[in-house]
Amino acid sequence: MNLIATVYAAEEPAGLSVHLDPYVVGHIGSMPITSTLITVWLVMVLLLIVAIIIKSRLSLVPGKLQSVFELLVGGAYDYVHSVLEDKKLTNRYFPIIVTIFIFILGINWIGLIPGVGAIGFYDEHRHLVPLLYPGSTDLNITIGLTIVAFVTIEVAGVLAIGVWKYAGKFINLRSPLSFVLGLIELISELARLISFSFRLFGNVFAGKTLLLVTIFFVPYILPVPIYAYELFVGLIQALVFAILTLFFIKLAIEEPFH
Repeated sequence: MNLIATVYAAEEPAGLSVHLDPYVVGHIGSMPITSTLITVWLVMVLLLIVAIIIKSRLSLVPGKLQSVFELLVGGAYDYVHSVLEDKKLTNRYFPIIVTIFIFILGINWIGLIPGVGAIGFYDEHRHLVPLLYPGSTDLNITIGLTIVAFVTIEVAGVLAIGVWKYAGKFINLRSPLSFVLGLIELISELARLISFSFRLFGNVFAGKTLLLVTIFFVPYILPVPIYAYELFVGLIQALVFAILTLFFIKLAIEEPFH
């Protein structure tokens, strides 16, 4: 089921409607192409272009821009290393953790650029269908990101302590109490698929809804501080998702307690 949080100002007397229907802008065969999917593709292209530009301009004597990037990347690397406490593990998982953060930040922020939501076309009901919309308001996308994080966490645990030891965290037949504790651990592990995806989806959806509602009722004054707040929320949600992935990797690579 495709769920995308959308809010639009309709021309009917009701004025404002909130829906969980997708903004479908077209189809490739039987696959619908939504505005959030286009946003994701655009962010991927932009990040690739930025990465190529930065790589092509690297030098032994860094300029101001390179110094800023080195400071940010170096600080993030040091933090990940302080958590994982192993250089090999840091080198292995730092790229994916940072990529998750930058990607989520990109799909959150690009839909907040003024005027982006107004670029689109009107459907047969005279509702505006935007070409770009914040990617995290699509539950399918947040679930996809969660699956990537979940698989990374589980693979990290298996590679660090082995298949049987890692499975022993969840299936322990030493005693009835150990079995119950393992079962609880397994349920909590699977619950991350729900908590990760719905946390990101819910916060961004609520913020986008609040912003559009204020624009509809108080179009010139109130949206400014709320817009700044939503930029902050987009940053925090990307940071929370990445940090939770990091800490769950840390938990996964630890030896099980007996």
